[in-house]
Amino acid sequence: MPPRIERIEMIEFSYELSDVGTPPGGFDIIYDPGTTTKRKLFAIRVEVSDGLLGEYVGGNSPGAAQINMFADYLVGKNPLERERHWSELKRALRKYDRMGIGPIDIALWDYAGKRYDAPIHELLGTYRERLPTYASTYQGDQSGGLDSPEAYADFAEECLEMGYPAFKVHGWDGDWRDPDLLAATVRVVGDRVGDEMDLMVDPACDLDTWAEARQVGQACDEYGYLWYEDPYRDGGISQHGHRKLRQALDTPILQTEHIRGLEPHTDFVASEATDFVRVDPEYDAGITGAMKVVGVAEGLGLDVEFHAPGPAQRHCIAATRNTNYYEMALVHPVAPNTTPPVYAGEYRDELDAIEDDGTVRVPSGPGLGVDFDWDYIEANATGRREYR
Repeated sequence: MPPRIERIEMIEFSYELSDVGTPPGGFDIIYDPGTTTKRKLFAIRVEVSDGLLGEYVGGNSPGAAQINMFADYLVGKNPLERERHWSELKRALRKYDRMGIGPIDIALWDYAGKRYDAPIHELLGTYRERLPTYASTYQGDQSGGLDSPEAYADFAEECLEMGYPAFKVHGWDGDWRDPDLLAATVRVVGDRVGDEMDLMVDPACDLDTWAEARQVGQACDEYGYLWYEDPYRDGGISQHGHRKLRQALDTPILQTEHIRGLEPHTDFVASEATDFVRVDPEYDAGITGAMKVVGVAEGLGLDVEFHAPGPAQRHCIAATRNTNYYEMALVHPVAPNTTPPVYAGEYRDELDAIEDDGTVRVPSGPGLGVDFDWDYIEANATGRREYR
């Protein structure tokens, strides 16, 4: 008798980040002493007729709303038929961004690994088990943390001493955004550690104009930055704009974090609007969707870089030849990492979680290979839905 999904539970919960806030006129998180920010996430459990669970923690409210649209469809279905479900859900959510598919698909991969007593990367096909890792910073602040080009360079040196082989600057948000300040930061960090680390810069679509994006990109050119990511206010989606930016700069462009799914990624690459290809298993319709993008990039001779830290990302990177780094985000010299405290075992995504050689290990247990702290999730629950 094939296994069947008997019940899906989705729990909304909150967690707090101390000394973290947002800049005036902005949205990104910054170091803000004395401020506490509350964030919300979703925990998913897929109960299967053989007694095993598929689990995942992540997602957001729009994605949860989409899960509410299709969860009933999955009840009674075979959880191993991921490709069939992926195709049906992709069609069902064709009017939306399909971000609801990711958390469920990852949970189904977790279940499959438990059923076959293997980590997900073995089911995908293992290429490596240690992942070179870069330090991906908070946005800049004005509170004595990352508050100047020199402070970013000091932190880059600290990360280099810890063993990080690469470092990414995010710059300033909101009323503090300033292309001159960001360009200066690119140069100061380049002067300080450019000969010893791979460097990246990600304005997070904060620069107002294409001209400002070109200005910061020219500073990257001077120091041989590995990539330049999501520079300006197109929101990271203009194929034409980024093709023209590529033509104006020597620094490789990394795009596609803010477009969703296989075909838009393929179109972005085909139009020569990016050099590196960005993908996220949570954003891009799960591990199933992310690995399809990996195949497109490989077939066109490009590298794919996974967005954000997490166990799903680690398994995908472990099964991907054409990739370079794992993103340890978001890190800061004094503020906490922004990942939620939901792991009961040894798994960690923190500034000091890398090994001496600048790598992190891929979980080796079945499925995602991590133990979620369901007591913490339940204690901080703010809502739930059940489908059976």
